[in-house]
Amino acid sequence: MGELYPPIEPYDRGMLDVGDGNLVYWEVCGNPDGKPAVVVHGGPGSGCGTQARRFFDPRRYRTVLFDQRGCGRSTPHASDPATDMRHNTTWHLVADMERLREHLGIDRWLLYGGSWGSTLILAYAERHTERVSEIVVPAVTSTRRSETDWLYRGVGRYFPEQWQRFLDGAGGIPRDADPVAAYARLVEHPDEAVREKATADWCAWEDAVLSGETKGAALPYTGRPPAARLGFVRICAHYFSHGAWLEEGALLRGAHRLAGIPGVLIHGRLDMGSPLVTAWELHRAWPGSELVVVEDAGHLGDATTRDHVLRALDRFAADG
Repeated sequence: MGELYPPIEPYDRGMLDVGDGNLVYWEVCGNPDGKPAVVVHGGPGSGCGTQARRFFDPRRYRTVLFDQRGCGRSTPHASDPATDMRHNTTWHLVADMERLREHLGIDRWLLYGGSWGSTLILAYAERHTERVSEIVVPAVTSTRRSETDWLYRGVGRYFPEQWQRFLDGAGGIPRDADPVAAYARLVEHPDEAVREKATADWCAWEDAVLSGETKGAALPYTGRPPAARLGFVRICAHYFSHGAWLEEGALLRGAHRLAGIPGVLIHGRLDMGSPLVTAWELHRAWPGSELVVVEDAGHLGDATTRDHVLRALDRFAADG
């Protein structure tokens, strides 16, 4: 099994003014003269972590990480109810990535990220194909409304008790109502207690969907610090209740634009939250892409998933 590269600290970092009162945190690790790559984190609203730095050979990569609007170390933070969410959309984030690329003087960069990060990668790459050298995605999503409906309704057939609690947390809405829209309203409620309860109920559901992978030993969402948890749920509900400002299926329909960009899609067959079908459809629509199905992995991936990611990144580093 391949090992992650040793822990590394950034050699440069800053806050980029992207307009609308937003400052986006960014950092750069590795070799200043290395192959440029950018980590596009998930969530939306999770922020970038330190472990992602370790997937990149520090001798060969110049690795950029950043916190998307409203989360992590970017300001203002979505956990503050006064933070205006009108200027936090998929297309604002795409513009932020392009502004960051220009700020760092990068011509083309490799894009790496999974889950929501893969949606943002696709949106960016289809709009700025000439700026993308390669793409590596573990856990593919395109944030179609059908995918969101599966995550917050369809998969409930496997977790009926937890899903009923999720519906009850949304105000006891009917089973055919939209829980995401209900939670999007609750996290904007003027009463702090209402916002906090909605956040806790949302995170409990997210943890339930992952429980087959974590075996109850960890609570990836509930276990986050309070401010990070509040911001995460507010951003998620904001994005998903608006269909991520994407026409349904637009990213899959536009995947032909990625022809000529080497891409590796790595997806667990047992991913309950983001079923394999989206990765398979993207692979079919993206000429020349590679799809690796990890038989025993879910959404969080496993050691085999990690090995495939490392192998792809090392291969692309060798390509220069």
